[in-house]
Amino acid sequence: MKVTQKEKDSEKIIWDQMRTSSGSQQNRALPKLMVWLVLFVSATYIVYTLKLLSRSSCNNNDNVFSNDLVIHASEINSSKPNMPLLVNDDSVEEKTGLEHIVFGIAASAKLWDKRKDYIKLWWKKEEQMRGIVWLDKPVKMAKDDRGKLPELRISGDTSRFLYKNRQGHRSAIRISRIVSETLRLGMENVRWFVMGDDDTVFVTDNLVRILNKYDHNQYYYIGSLSESHLQNIYFSYSMAYGGGGFAISYPLAKALEKMQDKCIQRYPGLYGSDDRMQACMAELGVPLTKEVGFHQYDVYGNLFGLLASHPIAPLVTLHHLDVVEPIFPNVTRVQALRRLTVPMKLDSAGLMQQSICYNKANGWTISVSWGFAVQIFRGELSAREMEMPSRTFLNWYKRADYTAYAFNTRPVARNPCQKPFVFYLSNAKMDPSSNQTVSQYTRHRVPHPACKWKTTDPAGVDRIQVYKKPDPHLWDRSPRRNCCRVLSSKGKSMVVDVGVCREGEVSEV
Repeated sequence: MKVTQKEKDSEKIIWDQMRTSSGSQQNRALPKLMVWLVLFVSATYIVYTLKLLSRSSCNNNDNVFSNDLVIHASEINSSKPNMPLLVNDDSVEEKTGLEHIVFGIAASAKLWDKRKDYIKLWWKKEEQMRGIVWLDKPVKMAKDDRGKLPELRISGDTSRFLYKNRQGHRSAIRISRIVSETLRLGMENVRWFVMGDDDTVFVTDNLVRILNKYDHNQYYYIGSLSESHLQNIYFSYSMAYGGGGFAISYPLAKALEKMQDKCIQRYPGLYGSDDRMQACMAELGVPLTKEVGFHQYDVYGNLFGLLASHPIAPLVTLHHLDVVEPIFPNVTRVQALRRLTVPMKLDSAGLMQQSICYNKANGWTISVSWGFAVQIFRGELSAREMEMPSRTFLNWYKRADYTAYAFNTRPVARNPCQKPFVFYLSNAKMDPSSNQTVSQYTRHRVPHPACKWKTTDPAGVDRIQVYKKPDPHLWDRSPRRNCCRVLSSKGKSMVVDVGVCREGEVSEV
């Protein structure tokens, strides 16, 4: 099909008109877009400027307010120059002290005259100590005892409670209620209730150190187990033994008091007070927080092995002192404990803490239980062996069965050459010039069998002198044994230094 020239011209005219109209539309839309863009930028600028102005106004007001405060403070200071402005920070609470602890001591009238002397050893009325001795019957208070013992009270009647254990005694119910009865006295500013027996001896400074680790506003049930594995199986591995002592925070004591009488009624078949207490703690959902410095000492015989290898923890209590031998030889039990109070006053944190070192020249192993005893062994024994208690005691069931303990022990050496030479504490004092404690240990003279080893005989040493700086913050750091160093060993005496381990110092054979 052919297209004429006339048709081509008309088509060209139409296309030119279309181009002209579209171009004119684009030219008209462009100014409108520019106008909207300018309006948007202007609005954004105005809003931003208003915000800056408002912030500046607020800052000026703050400055004016603070300036007013400064003016008022200066006016106060100028009118009363001797009245400085003090800021009270209530968020910083004072540390727990003896004044925040109330002791509940379980006692019986039958044994009172004998056991009250144990309480006198640690009771410190002059340090604002508070506590009650709860008895089953009235006793006579001697004139010499006044001011040396806590207040005496008679426990409440427990005849309404059932007791069905044929092997025990119903006094367990009375004793289990001591914390609740003490709480009902309404003493103020109490953070902790601490339970113990009349034959429990507390190292009160270490007790305070332990309790300061925990928030007294929370529920805490703190104590330790028996040394007897069989006792723990029979009663519970989740139970604090009351003779070794345990602590209950004030809020937990309040919760216990509300439910304890009903709780006790649900357990008439239990044996003692400790398991009744633990049963109620289980109902409250509170576990035992274990601190190994509380010592039940369910053993017989000589405590030497246990005390000479004390755990790396502060010594808090000693118990069953009527059952075991005196901790120092040739004296009564009370006299022995009174001797222990001398180093206790000098450095309670370090009491009974073991240090292990070696006298390479003589081929000896030295073990220092500070404030108690020093041992010299022929040969070089590893620290791993030395930190295990020697079985100088029998278990609670009077059997020589090393599997009956809830911790590792080592046998008493049968080889005559490995029998230790023991030096007991004889005296301790503070040297003010060097700010060190100086403790003397004298050899316990017992027959030693003949030894055929070709080594220097420790029998020539009569006394050992130990220097140690008091370390009240020992337990504020991570647990670690102190180190000891043999300074000299000449003739009949030896001098040893005990203290914090130096960089790179280890007890290596």
